[in-house]
Amino acid sequence: MLKEFKEFAMRGNVVDMAVGIIIGAAFGKIVSSLVEDVIMPPIGLMLGKVDFSNLFVTLHEGTKVPPPYASVAAAKEAGAVTLNYGLFVNSVISFVIVAFAVFMLVRTMNQLKKTEPPPPAAPAEPSGEEKVLLEIRDLLKSR
Repeated sequence: MLKEFKEFAMRGNVVDMAVGIIIGAAFGKIVSSLVEDVIMPPIGLMLGKVDFSNLFVTLHEGTKVPPPYASVAAAKEAGAVTLNYGLFVNSVISFVIVAFAVFMLVRTMNQLKKTEPPPPAAPAEPSGEEKVLLEIRDLLKSR
């Protein structure tokens, strides 16, 4: 069984998949940083100094500290139940960026693949009438 597992793990497609997962995880961190640290601050500034990561609605106040809460972290620390729609917006934007990057990668890979032209179609056998017309044409050409 150990030998079978070793053969399975060393197949090319399994190793390629593992490399893809590792690179994908690292890419996800880069995209998260891009969204949280580069894209959302200017958008929040344009919308009136809004920090999207701290947009939330308190569904049930905490037992430790009464509302209002300055941030999601403060609300969680107080034991409040919150609906964190700002974090959701950040996640949606991250997903759109990752999906677009994957789309561009797949599109580029498809364009780089060499597409072989279809083989030329074999000429169809002429029908009876066409055969007679071709013979007449050939006779006229030979004169």
